[in-house]
Amino acid sequence: MRSGVALLAGLSMMSGFALAATPHAATMQEILAATRASDWRALDDDNTLLMDLPGGRVVIELAPQFAPAHVANIKTLVRAHYFDGLAITRVQDNFVTQWGDPHAGEADARSLGDASPTLPPEFTRRSSGLAFTALPDRDAYAAQTGFVDSLPAARDSRLGEAWLTHCYGMVGAGRDNDPQSGSGKELYVVIGQAPRQLDRNIALVGRVVQGMELLASLPRGSAAMGFYTDAESKPPITRIRIAADLPDREREHLEVLRTDTPSFAALVASRRNRRDAWYVAPAGHIDVCNVPLPVRPVARTGH
Repeated sequence: MRSGVALLAGLSMMSGFALAATPHAATMQEILAATRASDWRALDDDNTLLMDLPGGRVVIELAPQFAPAHVANIKTLVRAHYFDGLAITRVQDNFVTQWGDPHAGEADARSLGDASPTLPPEFTRRSSGLAFTALPDRDAYAAQTGFVDSLPAARDSRLGEAWLTHCYGMVGAGRDNDPQSGSGKELYVVIGQAPRQLDRNIALVGRVVQGMELLASLPRGSAAMGFYTDAESKPPITRIRIAADLPDREREHLEVLRTDTPSFAALVASRRNRRDAWYVAPAGHIDVCNVPLPVRPVARTGH
């Protein structure tokens, strides 16, 4: 992994693409078309969850570099088939979709098996040792924002801390008021405008890289905070598996654009200064949650 690059600093060429040679600012599509294989990285099957719903599959990339204890506990739960047959319990409009045991806290709640029922909070981590790709614009919630391994993140050098940010598609571990009450048995994904006030208050454990439409388009719950009532049909979860535990033919072969490359820097510059024919006034600014994170199928040969 390269060290974090300062976006836009001295950028005159991106991988195989001369920006100055084009009569207009490069579009995102042109930038992606010009990327090289080295600009992309494959998902790590050991840290990829495959969540099967009746309507299709959701692919979640876990973030052990930020929440190692939560990720380990979630993987223990998945390998014990804890989530199989459970349900989506809450869909709150413009906020989150949450899943877990509908009977949590009741006598017939599902056993956690070998997983821990509580974990130390992993809301932040030390910023040292992270390859952090910084964005050039100020942020309302953090001293600096950017990306770590394609995950939206923030950091504060004064505190020496870094953390993941609550952007659309980010997955977190639900908890009660006690900061140590989260275990990963209840997970949620952001489906609305980024609730950045939650940053550093809850453990973010990864992000959805494929299948967000399956979680964002579910019927909203009618009870407080979007919970489903007993009379409402809770969308079921067929199963959740770790990709590495499945035969190759049952996995999802995806790769994401690396965020420590000139190609990503060019993408950020393009999105900060939209020159598409439709735009009248380019913003000249971008928020960490408005930077697209491209995902594509792995190019496979011999098939």
